[in-house]
Amino acid sequence: MILTEKIKKNKMLFSVSLVYIILLIVNRQKAVESFNNSMYYVIEMFQIMPVVFILTSLIEAWVPKKVIIDNLGEKSGYKGKLFSFIVGSLSAGPIYAAFPICKTLIRKGASISNVVIILSAWAVVKVPMLVNEAKFLGVEFMILRWILTIISILIMAYMVSVFVKRDSIPKLEQYENLEEEDMRVNINRDYCIGCGICEKLSPDNFMIENGKAVVIDGEINDRNRESVKNAVEKCPVNAITL
Repeated sequence: MILTEKIKKNKMLFSVSLVYIILLIVNRQKAVESFNNSMYYVIEMFQIMPVVFILTSLIEAWVPKKVIIDNLGEKSGYKGKLFSFIVGSLSAGPIYAAFPICKTLIRKGASISNVVIILSAWAVVKVPMLVNEAKFLGVEFMILRWILTIISILIMAYMVSVFVKRDSIPKLEQYENLEEEDMRVNINRDYCIGCGICEKLSPDNFMIENGKAVVIDGEINDRNRESVKNAVEKCPVNAITL
């Protein structure tokens, strides 16, 4: 029963492990090459993601929700789209670094369409990439490709915003479950990065111990419901579970 639950919670990890096992049996050399390539990206992620988690923590703690709503929200209009392109184009790092940041932006009021623009610009419209593109393929090629890419991104952003709703994003609305009387709060210490946001927002329920958050009082009641709600909502790595 415990193994089954772990498999359900980590479907992707178990699926990839199964593929590696099958590949190891069928073609040992390819399995070794695939594993070495995977480890390269895993090491890269371990180097980059701590910085990303710190950045998301800073966004949570220091950027007011109203600022996000005004500049990236549903009613931000052309200003929001322009700002999204700028944010995505000037960002550094691989595309997977953008996912936790964008989820934090959505939690704080950014629209789905603007987040699509940020992700897309992050992937294909980075300023350093445009400079190199112009150098190797020519300015005319770069400009035309850039214009067509912008048009495609705008169309894609609109379509995604139509078909994907906020409540379909995993754990985004998790804190709304706090209205239920029998809920308790827990910390997944494997995910926790010890940023201290939960302790700051709800000191009666959380504290930092040995570099990780721990639950002092997991019971949710009328007195602490709002503070726990804020902690669940603003945890940059979704380590707080109900």
